[in-house]
Amino acid sequence: MQILHPFAGSVQQYAEAISDPDRFRPDHCPQCQAKQPLTGHGFYRRTLVDPAFDGVIRVRRYLCRLCQRTVSLLPQFALPWLRFSLRVISLFLVARLLQGLTLAAAARAASQPAMPYQRGQFWIRRFRRQAPALGVALGPLAPPVTAPDFVARALAMLESIGWIAAHRFLFSELRAHLLGWPPFLAPQGWRTTLVPARPAPRGSPHSICLEPARPPALGLGRERKNLHG
Repeated sequence: MQILHPFAGSVQQYAEAISDPDRFRPDHCPQCQAKQPLTGHGFYRRTLVDPAFDGVIRVRRYLCRLCQRTVSLLPQFALPWLRFSLRVISLFLVARLLQGLTLAAAARAASQPAMPYQRGQFWIRRFRRQAPALGVALGPLAPPVTAPDFVARALAMLESIGWIAAHRFLFSELRAHLLGWPPFLAPQGWRTTLVPARPAPRGSPHSICLEPARPPALGLGRERKNLHG
């Protein structure tokens, strides 16, 4: 399970802050709700692209000794399952959807001039699908906004609240993704699993139909007659 790291600063400052496992150690398990501090459980590595950074960061993990499940402290400037930082995505969406810039100009505004345009279109599609729900979910943090459509209203609310603050509220309080969870993690970021089909019991009609028929014992009656005859 992922929770947000309560850290505000640059990527470089984040790398220094996570070296101390006690600094942001959760005091309870968010999964089983056990009221005991979690145990440090190392790190995992993920890539991140930010206006001033392009590389690999470490994400600290903790272990609950009661339920034996891990909790990851994802930095709040990163979105789950997306390589680019929240700052890059927000700059691009505002430039493209609010300011009306072209895809190439919006990428330059997000400090990503070499970014493929397909990636920007992918963010736009996801944000447009999520915009109506965002307008409702962010209601407690921002006053009602008059806008021509759901997309403009959601962007105006995010700009007034702050993208980091909105992301922290959505993820921590509602378990909602700013761009919407992908289908394999819907509805709240949990992996969907399929229960394997149970094997057919022995002797079922299907297995009987597939078994070859036993040939009849031809001539058995005549052999017995000869033995006694």
